[in-house]
Amino acid sequence: MAKKSKKQQSGGTPATVALTAAGTPYTLHAYEHDPASPSYGEEATEALGVSPDRVFKTLVADVDGELTVAVVPVAGSLDLKALAAAVGGKRASMADPVTAERTTGYVRGGISPLGQRKRLRTVVDASAEAHATICVSAGRRGLEVELSPADLASLTSAVLAPIGRS
Repeated sequence: MAKKSKKQQSGGTPATVALTAAGTPYTLHAYEHDPASPSYGEEATEALGVSPDRVFKTLVADVDGELTVAVVPVAGSLDLKALAAAVGGKRASMADPVTAERTTGYVRGGISPLGQRKRLRTVVDASAEAHATICVSAGRRGLEVELSPADLASLTSAVLAPIGRS
């Protein structure tokens, strides 16, 4: 069994470990996750009292056979055609949830764009740039990390593109 760092042992996630290792400023927000909640993103928005255009969900899609991460506001949905175009692809579809979990190392509803088991191409919706900070999953249900969109894009080598739909 692999040894865990002190940060991981004290409740840190691969996402928060990656942020700390990079020296990136962030704020952690924890809330009580309700397993009966129909939407992880809406639950986070309500629990944190943050505008839905500042809370972003992490989705994993298949673009021409390559898994790609899309980060879009919880208030909207992912435009698969726009995602494919943003990475020079032709066709995109949502990835199988089991494949997404196995590849990222996170469970559905807690997939973070940061600290994934395998680094995937990442596209962040361009609307993120309108905010000083945004919230994304910190790697488990009931835990969000708030950071600047520029830091998120830098840490994930993301492309910023209009991939969200209202």
